[in-house]
Amino acid sequence: MSLFEDNPLARTGPEDPPDRGRPLAARMRPERMEDFAGQQHILGPGKPLRRQIERDELSSMILWGPPGVGKTTLARLIAKITKADFIPFSAVLSGVKEIKAVMADAERNRRSGRRTVVFVDEIHRFNKGQQDAFLPYVEKGDITLIGATTENPSFEVISALLSRSKVYALAALSVPDLVALLRRAIEDRDHGLGDQNLTVSDEMLEQIAVYSNGDGRSAYNMLELAALAAGSGREITTEIIEDVLQRKTSLYDKSGEEHYNLVSALHKSVRSSDPDAALYWLGRMLEGGEDRMYIARRLMRMAIEDIGLADPRALEHAVAAMQCVHFLGIPEGDQALAQIAIYLSVTPKSDAAYQALNEVRAEIQNGMAEPVPMHLRNAPTRAMKDWGYGKGYQHAHQFKDAVSEMECLPPSLSGREFYRPMQRGTEIRFAERLTEIKILRKNLRSG
Repeated sequence: MSLFEDNPLARTGPEDPPDRGRPLAARMRPERMEDFAGQQHILGPGKPLRRQIERDELSSMILWGPPGVGKTTLARLIAKITKADFIPFSAVLSGVKEIKAVMADAERNRRSGRRTVVFVDEIHRFNKGQQDAFLPYVEKGDITLIGATTENPSFEVISALLSRSKVYALAALSVPDLVALLRRAIEDRDHGLGDQNLTVSDEMLEQIAVYSNGDGRSAYNMLELAALAAGSGREITTEIIEDVLQRKTSLYDKSGEEHYNLVSALHKSVRSSDPDAALYWLGRMLEGGEDRMYIARRLMRMAIEDIGLADPRALEHAVAAMQCVHFLGIPEGDQALAQIAIYLSVTPKSDAAYQALNEVRAEIQNGMAEPVPMHLRNAPTRAMKDWGYGKGYQHAHQFKDAVSEMECLPPSLSGREFYRPMQRGTEIRFAERLTEIKILRKNLRSG
């Protein structure tokens, strides 16, 4: 008798009727790719994994990502869409003996024209011997191996298996993705909570989404607890959400006035070199469930607009903080936002570069569109050289300190200064250098 016939998980048909005793996350597991949340970088139209599935050209793969982003669900969907038997393995419960028994059955399955997807959850927990046991069957094509891991597969999966698999990195679910999942669960009468006639606002769902930290399973669990606390036909209120989260919520309309008030307060506190106020307003935004990447973008703008070249490294630090937030998520990434807010508050300030560009734009909008002087034009052809393109150009590196006497602005703007550095931070040195350049240029022009 085939092991597949005895294994209730080795099938491609429809799921069993929903069991109300199962957790909400299990009941709401999507059965169609269209209902799968997130991961558009690999599953969107024309993306690599989507093309593999649509063309039925499946190969072994490793799904690498944080908990609750749908690794198991995706593996099940792939097996279902490609009409393959699905066999799950657990690193805790399965040894080499069990692996070999199923692999032998998979080989017979292939000979009869049936395909097998073997799903190994937490593959990083399998030892080398267990991972080695899959190799010959992957190589022969008896199975399509799908491994799932929260750890870097480069360190945790043996090189022989890794070289035969494509690694797909899955990202934490975004707040809008999670809100959509939760709203679907609230409305689904067959698998979700629709028969309870619950009322819940999008703001309440956003709070759950924010504090689930990109983990869909965690978000479902919190919603289920909130539904139990509310009872059938009732509203899931702020008080219920606070009880579930075990913390006070601080909601504000992220598209309304309070949103812009808090952003303005944060920006102006940084500009005023007040780190304590900046931290306070940042904390208000974090506790209100503001999108962390939005905050990171605003802090990057402050580094450009208010610090500028007084501290050129401020922008580098802001970009690094944004990457940290993207990589770590909540709550660890929040500390990066706090650090960059403090840094931007205490570092020297200058808006000279910001004002310089504004002044240039005003000149362009109000003045003539001056032609590029002939000596600054490129002359890639002989004819253009004959017409005077590039004539009189002075190559800066042929002069002392790489400064020539050549004028680069149009004649009508000759001598015009747009950038006027402040006497703060690094711009003190920039001002000194500009003075040196003016003296060198003056000496060259005077002969």
